[in-house]
Amino acid sequence: MSDFHQSGPVTALPRLFARPIEELEAQLKLYTGRFPVSLVVPMVPSEMDRPALGRILAELKQVDYLDTLVISLNRATVWDYARATSFFASYPGRKVVLWNEAPAVEQFVEQMAAAGLYTGEPGKGRACWLAMGYVLAEERAEYMAFQDADVVNFSREMLARLILPAVDPSVDFDFVKGYYARVSDRLHGRVTRLLLAPLLAAFTRLMGQDPYVRYVASFRYALSGEFAVKCDLAQRMRLPCDWGLEIVTIFEALRHRAANRICQVELAERYDHKHQELSADDASKGVHRMAKDVVKHLLRTLAAAGVNLSGGLLRSLLAAYQREAEDAIADSYAVATVNGLVYDRHDEESSVQVFAGALRTSIDEFLADPLGAPLVPNWVRVWAGVPDAGLRLLDAVRRSSEGVPARNAAGTVLA
Repeated sequence: MSDFHQSGPVTALPRLFARPIEELEAQLKLYTGRFPVSLVVPMVPSEMDRPALGRILAELKQVDYLDTLVISLNRATVWDYARATSFFASYPGRKVVLWNEAPAVEQFVEQMAAAGLYTGEPGKGRACWLAMGYVLAEERAEYMAFQDADVVNFSREMLARLILPAVDPSVDFDFVKGYYARVSDRLHGRVTRLLLAPLLAAFTRLMGQDPYVRYVASFRYALSGEFAVKCDLAQRMRLPCDWGLEIVTIFEALRHRAANRICQVELAERYDHKHQELSADDASKGVHRMAKDVVKHLLRTLAAAGVNLSGGLLRSLLAAYQREAEDAIADSYAVATVNGLVYDRHDEESSVQVFAGALRTSIDEFLADPLGAPLVPNWVRVWAGVPDAGLRLLDAVRRSSEGVPARNAAGTVLA
């Protein structure tokens, strides 16, 4: 059972016991009648070959309080799109498959770029940005929620717990971040346990109680992919196109809302989803790239918030991080041992070595170019530059299916 101790400026809503799902959903159906919610699931085609997505769909088919299910499909061919439309055909509610590589959608992206609006590189960030724009342009939903497509043990209780703190008018949070324990027969969540948490502790040891560092540190799982957001906040949020998405969104929420309008909610006792390879020798892939992206965006966002990140401080940060990471390994070992979990200390030490290298590289890149690549503009900025951008996006998504052959979930062309 989780505890209800509060630490830091972001309210934590623990899962103290399992409420009956029927009770949760009845409450949600009452609220979403007044405050409609759209659910966004960003995904790549390979998710359709894994069991997690099938389970997610099976659970979502039992949910009747969502206004719209938006599948934001990226890095996909026309055949992937046809397969996705067939894969989700059994979902009984209103649904949209937003194919990011559809000729009409790519034309929309090019139009935005021609208007001077940076749209970034293809990937999860752009998939979420396009889905945000679509939901906002439809003007049907009051809130939108985001759910990763690779959660092996997904249940509809998790979705209900994510959405409830946003739509319940008696608590009424504008941004809700999900958290959970990443555990199977061993501890997961290396980037959070062995990089982000020690790095924030190192910052605090060097600088004292900086409010922005304290804010990020108060999240129990800052890198989770699940969050719910009020639409009038979503339209003001800028997004990155890489694995900095999760950390940037929590900063963007704080930029436009007071901390007491932001909360985190425990979705489940444990959460199990796809585990990335470390890719120790290739900084362009896997957990190695994720570590670089997280650090890069953390440094640049802290600097943009007014934190003085001098060269001397950042050089000291490397040594301070190393010490904090060693303590994090010891803590993780103790947690695993007491709970009877497998613990590979050599693998954990290897991860810290990779993270230390990623930190060093990110610091060098930050000092050379503190701005880096821009974030994708928020939708308020898009509408200022292209007033009918929402209508153009809706039309592009509508035209995506033109000329696409129907296929079944196995990929076979239907007559």
